[in-house]
Amino acid sequence: MKASAFVYPWDVDGDPEAPARIAALGVEQVTLASAYHSTRALTPRHPRHRIVTAEYAAVLYPAGVRWAGRGLRPYPAGRWAPGNAYGEAAEALAAAGLEVHTWVVLAHNSRMGAEHPDTSVVNAYGDRYPWAPCIAQPATRAYLVDLAAEAAVRPGARGTELESLGWYGLQHLHAHDKTAGVGLGEAGQYLMSLCFCPSCRTGYAEHGLDAGALAAAVRAALEPLWRGTADDGGWPAVEKLLGGDTAAATRAWRDTAARTLQEEAVAAVRAAAPDGFQVLLHADPVPYHCGANAGVDPAHILSVADGVVVPCTGGTGLLAPFAEHARAGTVLAANFTVVSGMGGSPGTLAADAARARAEGATHLRLYHTGLASDADLAAVRQALAAR
Repeated sequence: MKASAFVYPWDVDGDPEAPARIAALGVEQVTLASAYHSTRALTPRHPRHRIVTAEYAAVLYPAGVRWAGRGLRPYPAGRWAPGNAYGEAAEALAAAGLEVHTWVVLAHNSRMGAEHPDTSVVNAYGDRYPWAPCIAQPATRAYLVDLAAEAAVRPGARGTELESLGWYGLQHLHAHDKTAGVGLGEAGQYLMSLCFCPSCRTGYAEHGLDAGALAAAVRAALEPLWRGTADDGGWPAVEKLLGGDTAAATRAWRDTAARTLQEEAVAAVRAAAPDGFQVLLHADPVPYHCGANAGVDPAHILSVADGVVVPCTGGTGLLAPFAEHARAGTVLAANFTVVSGMGGSPGTLAADAARARAEGATHLRLYHTGLASDADLAAVRQALAAR
């Protein structure tokens, strides 16, 4: 199984030993961030710093001329990744014999939501989610498609992984998050992630729903949750709470918005890329799920992209729906966290990888070599040597 390690440019730039250290893990590839959201990251081995604070979502290379005069455009990174930080890191990693693929975060951008609040998802109570651009809005979709093409197809890159290419909802690793007091469950997460911006209100109307009545129904459906008496049962619970026809109509609107955006973004990447460029999506096989791993229909997405990157740290069960629709050459990459302090288990990586392979995985993704301790990296080296 081909293995790739996730890397930030600031893990490599300024540390001449980083490329060889990553290559020595036994990985053949790196997935290097070219457009990324805000974060605070540990850099335990870097000779110049130990903490990097990326203050907002930004591109980690000089943005192109396509953005001139546009209201929605990517922000250049600040001091945490100045200039062409991505390009410098990519060159150093390639020189160490590693195949470089880009890592592009799309519909996850708190600064955009702060500066352009009308782009954000709006829930049934009228609360905006500034981290979550509404992917149904035409201007936002145009921005995301162009960003996907530009950030994915960087010089020397052999492929890309597109993260957050779908609906982002309530669930979000926000700074000092205080939203866990009530267990939302899958049904609550879905209801709290339904958007009621003008574009979505129009979309619901196209599917026979009155947006005002729908918002009232969502609020009523959520009342048991706030009282702590909700019985979560996933999608069947949503159907019970909203009614089957209404629930299906919300899905029809949201699924269409997500599917067409994914199709447009992948097509834009392919149009800008050289032959043989690999396009993968970070994906969840449950279409109504929101987040960094976009909810998708497995059969559809594997007819659009070259494959998917699937979260497997909590178990490999999400691989099976994709494996059912895999064809010759389809990439099913099992993504394992290998940072012990972030819930990963590098010591069981060899067994985890073997189980993933048995369930259809063809590749491994290791999150995240820049964040891991020396002991974690030693366990990764051992596991990969045993392949």
